[in-house]
Amino acid sequence: MYTEYCYIEYMSTIEKAAAETVKRRPATFTVRTDLMSEARALRLNASRAAEAGIEAAVRKAKEQAWLVENADAIKAHNERIEKHGVMITPLWLRTDGQV
Repeated sequence: MYTEYCYIEYMSTIEKAAAETVKRRPATFTVRTDLMSEARALRLNASRAAEAGIEAAVRKAKEQAWLVENADAIKAHNERIEKHGVMITPLWLRTDGQV
């Protein structure tokens, strides 16, 4: 759990550094007025918040595309596991006490 947290903190530091060096271009789009008012009240950077939202949407779309693209391989893998089991029993499932 701690290792995962450290990794996330490390990655967010890298992502922040990368975000500062990436070229940006102006964009025009509309946003709900209530949402913009709330963002201003919270002193949020609307451009960075919009960028984060777009980035999350792109990441999710890529994940979905990957799942569709690899559906046959995932299905075949799951069928093999169901039929033959895993090749190596994970440590947390071992009952013999061996590591």
